[in-house]
Parts: sequence; C-alpha cells; structure tokens
Amino acid sequence: MLTIGKLAKQARVTTDTIRFYERVGLIAAASKTTSGYRLYTDEAVKRLGFIRHAQRCGFSLPEIRELLQNSPTKTPECYALAVRKKTDIDQTIGVLRAMSAALSTFIGESGLNGAMSTAAPGRPESSLVTALAAHVESDPERKLATEHARARQSYA
Repeated sequence: MLTIGKLAKQARVTTDTIRFYERVGLIAAASKTTSGYRLYTDEAVKRLGFIRHAQRCGFSLPEIRELLQNSPTKTPECYALAVRKKTDIDQTIGVLRAMSAALSTFIGESGLNGAMSTAAPGRPESSLVTALAAHVESDPERKLATEHARARQSYA
C-alpha cells in the first residue's frame, strides 16, 4: 500500500493533483489508516498514468471519467465519445499539417542561415505571419463557419 506522497512520487504528479482527482471521481483511496491517512494500491499508479496520458491525447477530465466508469464494457456513450474524439483528432492533425506546411514555407524563405527575410515595403509583418495568415484564409473549415455565420445574419 502506498501513502499519497509515495503515490505522487511514483506517478510523477503532486499530492494536490491526486486530491483533486479524488474530488472529481477519477481515483479513490483503497483504504485509510486508523489515523486517517489515505492508502493506495499499485493500480492507482497505473490509473494516474492513464489519466495523464489521456489528457495529453486531448481527453477532458469528464471524458476520462466517462471512459473509466464504462471500462471495459462498450456502451453507446463510450462509442459516441470515441467517434467524437476520433473526429477531433483528425481535425487537429489536419490543422497541424497545414501549420507545418506554413512553417516549412517560412523556413524555406528564410534561407539556410535562419536569417529573416525582410517584409515587403509597406507590409510590416514577417513572412511567418504572412504564411500563417494565408493558411487561416485558406482554411476550409473556417470558410464554412464564416458562410454559416453570414447565412444566419441574413435571416436575422
């Protein structure tokens, strides 16, 4: 059995993090000592590792709680969450690829020595800002959202 301090050290989190996760229902102490100290099993280390990894993958704490509560069964809620998260991840990958392309353009324009190219006369922004702005303007998801907003305004 592990005290909260030992658990925090093994899981590489703070004791405050563990207490917070307890308050929101993500983890629970296995037992308490007669003097009231919380005791945890080695399974708590694995659970904390899962929680931290899921957060890095973009899951919110309520989503993680839902996954942990429904695991290992495949409920409709888990399936819907998986579909939503897969869509979010695919969109994020698309945005990151576009950002990578914009940065590659900037790096290519800057030359091998990393020197910044000068902005065109009358245009104070750097080529990085220009490349990123071009991405935003060409983003189909943004265009669609803008079109929807304009359509809503025309009906108002």
